[in-house]
Amino acid sequence: MNFTSRTRRALLLAATVLIPSGFAAQAQTAAPAPPSAQAKWSDAIVFGLQFEGGIIGNAASPKNGINFGHSFTDKSNDFQFNQVLATMARPLDPKATGYDFGFKLQAMGGTDARYTRWTNFGQGQSGTRFQGDIIEANVLLHTPWLTEGGIDFKAGMYSTPMGAETIDPSTNSFYSKSYIFNYGLPFKHTGVLATAHVTPIVDLYAGVDSGVNTLLGNGIGDNNGTAAIMAGIGLNLMGGDLTILALTHIGPENPSKGPGGVAEANKHNREFADIVVTWKATGSLTTITELNFVHDDNPNITTFDGSSAKGASAWGIAQYLGYSLTDELTLNARAEVFADSKNFFVGAFPGNNAFNDVQTGKALTNAFGVPGNSGTTYGAITLGATYKPSMEFLPMAATLLIRPEVRYDTSLNGKKPYNGGKDTGAFTFGSDFVLTF
Repeated sequence: MNFTSRTRRALLLAATVLIPSGFAAQAQTAAPAPPSAQAKWSDAIVFGLQFEGGIIGNAASPKNGINFGHSFTDKSNDFQFNQVLATMARPLDPKATGYDFGFKLQAMGGTDARYTRWTNFGQGQSGTRFQGDIIEANVLLHTPWLTEGGIDFKAGMYSTPMGAETIDPSTNSFYSKSYIFNYGLPFKHTGVLATAHVTPIVDLYAGVDSGVNTLLGNGIGDNNGTAAIMAGIGLNLMGGDLTILALTHIGPENPSKGPGGVAEANKHNREFADIVVTWKATGSLTTITELNFVHDDNPNITTFDGSSAKGASAWGIAQYLGYSLTDELTLNARAEVFADSKNFFVGAFPGNNAFNDVQTGKALTNAFGVPGNSGTTYGAITLGATYKPSMEFLPMAATLLIRPEVRYDTSLNGKKPYNGGKDTGAFTFGSDFVLTF
């Protein structure tokens, strides 16, 4: 694949967390301990199994059954088995001073896979909402090259490092996802990503991949024939209490073939830019601020109803607050604004293959958005809690998260995207559980 001539330079910010070292005092009369055997490479391999399920109720009980503005929680008033996530990994040793090798394999089944599936992957699963997907399959390499902390490489299939929220629900504050996560960012990549630990404060990111949610091969795993780049910079400040991660991803993302193919798909880029600022204000209070921008250069793109979306862009800002009352209970809040200038990015995908079909250029399966191309500005406020009860009664190590939430979505410019195009706002409420072994 070849790079386009329209790639842009981007400055971004990211962070690593300093791991403090410690020492153990030894009594003068104690006999010296024998040297421990050197740990084997395989000793660091870890296994994990995680389950998530939940329900989001909609006060309007929309006839189309869709919570507009949601993706992974798009089904209203109906329990969803979102994920069973199986992981096998050997992380890199953060203290390694020489070469170190690792890997990560992660597979998922559940209703979430309708959105995470790689382009053109698993098209035969359209008969069910419960689908399968490969989230990660990559190798890791740490080298002592060039910089104080060396350079880490990741090659293969991996979840995007961009954004405040993740596919893995255990690292999020809420069951429902933000507009930025749903519509303003990639989910996954296939390629190579390098992270240079220049100093304990500064990291630099650079990578090349096949694009957004794509594998390799034009028309096979990729929806076009051109590569994309990722770049960024990160800061770790205040002893790790303030971290900033800013990344950009640039490359053509529109499908070049099929009924939904876009003319000159390989010639025009889509630019994503995202900044996440995390501040541990106190031992109990954590704030996260996310800024997001996405723009598509292709003049031939259209909205869901066929209107021209030339010059389509979207921007968003989300503010998160988390306050730990106890070791078991944390209160969470999220406020967000997301503006879709041409109604190009935000949509609903009730068909089992609908989201994947939009990416691949196939005929749409029940996908729809707000009519017209005059744009919609969305606002959302979500309040919730994370309850983490003790699981010591189980014979194996386990973690349980229970996350009730209430959410209000609204159009800030008078459009009616909710309840099948009838309402300017939507009130939803629900909860999920995340059980990890």
